Amino acid sequence: MTDLTDITGPADQADPVAFPQDRTCPYHPPTGYQPLRDGRPLSRVTLFDGREVWVVTAHATARALLSDPRLSSNRLHPDFPVPTERFAGVRDRQVALLGQDDPEHHRQRRMMIPSFTVKRATELRPWIQRTVDALLDAMIAQGPPAELVSAFALPVPSMVICGLLGVPYADHEFFEEQTRRLLRGRTAAEARGARDRLEEYLGGLIDDKARQGDPGDGILDELVRNQLRDGTLDRAEIVSLAIILLVAGHETTANMISLGTYTLLRHPDRLAELRADPTLLPAAVEELMRMLSIAEGMQRVALEDIEIAGATIRAGEGVLFSTSVINRDPDRYEEPDTLDFHRSARHHVAFGFGIHQCLGQNLARAELEIALGSLLARLPGLRLAVPADEVRFKPGDTIQGMLELPVTW
Repeated sequence: MTDLTDITGPADQADPVAFPQDRTCPYHPPTGYQPLRDGRPLSRVTLFDGREVWVVTAHATARALLSDPRLSSNRLHPDFPVPTERFAGVRDRQVALLGQDDPEHHRQRRMMIPSFTVKRATELRPWIQRTVDALLDAMIAQGPPAELVSAFALPVPSMVICGLLGVPYADHEFFEEQTRRLLRGRTAAEARGARDRLEEYLGGLIDDKARQGDPGDGILDELVRNQLRDGTLDRAEIVSLAIILLVAGHETTANMISLGTYTLLRHPDRLAELRADPTLLPAAVEELMRMLSIAEGMQRVALEDIEIAGATIRAGEGVLFSTSVINRDPDRYEEPDTLDFHRSARHHVAFGFGIHQCLGQNLARAELEIALGSLLARLPGLRLAVPADEVRFKPGDTIQGMLELPVTW
C-alpha cells in the first residue's frame, strides 16, 4: 500500500483531518471539516486505520478528477481506499456499475440506461404520484403524530424501486434491514453477513425468474429474459446489479426525503416561499441535493501519477471526494451555506460526475419532487413533533439522513 510520506502538494497543511466525521447539524458539513474549506483544492485526511489519502474539496478539481480515467473505481485494487471498518468487510466483493471501470462499466451501464432516462422517469410520474398519495392517505387517516421515515420517506422509494426491478415489496422489511446492516452495521462481519443474505435472496429471486417461461416486466425480468439466457450477463453479474439498484434505489432517496423535510422545517422562510410558489419545486430539489450532500466520500485509487491543482497524486494513492465540501465551494456557489432556491445549483456533484454519475438521478428527481411537493400540499400545518435538537440523525460514516422524524400537523 502506498503512503503519502513523499507526496508533493500543499506544503503548509496542518495535521491531516480525520475522515469521515459526524455532522453536528444534519444539513451542514461536520465542523471538523473546517480546515478542508480553507480554499485548497486538495488536502490530506486520515482514515480509521491510520492511512493517509487525498481528499478533493474544490468543485472544479472534483469534476476534473471524477472524469479522469487515471482514477479507478475498482474496489478489488489492493490500494483502493477503505474509509471504514464496515467497508473493509465487503471490499473483496465485486460491485456492479459503481465498482467497475470501463469497458466493463460501460457494458453494464448501457444495458441499464433505457430504464432510467428522463422519458422513462416522466412516464413513471403518475404511478409514483399514486404511491405517494396512498401513503399520505394512510398517514392522515391514522392521524398525528407520525414518524415520517417509516410512514413515508422510506416506503415511497422502496415501493417504487421494487416495482421497477420486479422485487416483491412483501419482502421489504428483510431487504431494508439488510441494507441498514450493510450501510450502518457496527462491524465488518455484520456488513459482510448482510451482503451475503442480500446475494442469497436476490440470487434465489433471479433463479425463480429464470425458471419461469415468461418472466414479468421488471428490470430483473428483462435481464433474465434478454441477457442471462443469451449469455450477455451471468447470474453473478445480475445479482450484483440487483444489489446496487435495490440498495441505492431506496436508501438514498429515502434519506433525501427525510432530511429534505427536516431542512425545510428548519428554514420556515424557504418553506413558506415554496408553498407560495410550487413552481420552485424542481429548483428546490436541486438546491437541497447540493446543500445536504447525503452521499459523502466517493472513493478512487490512482492508476498513474496525476498532476493537478498544484499537487501530485501518485499511482497507488487513495483519493476521496468530500461531497459536502465540494458542494459548498464558494468559488462555485455564492453564500454556499445558505439555502437559496433561486441559484443555479444543477452542477452540484451530489450525483457524482463523469462516467459514474448516478444512473438513477432522473428517477430520484421525480420521486423527490412528487414526495416533497405532495407532503407540503397535503399537510399545510406540518411541523416537528419534538424539539429539533431531539431529532436523531445518522452518523457520518454512512449515507446522511434522519434515523427518525417525528412530525405532527
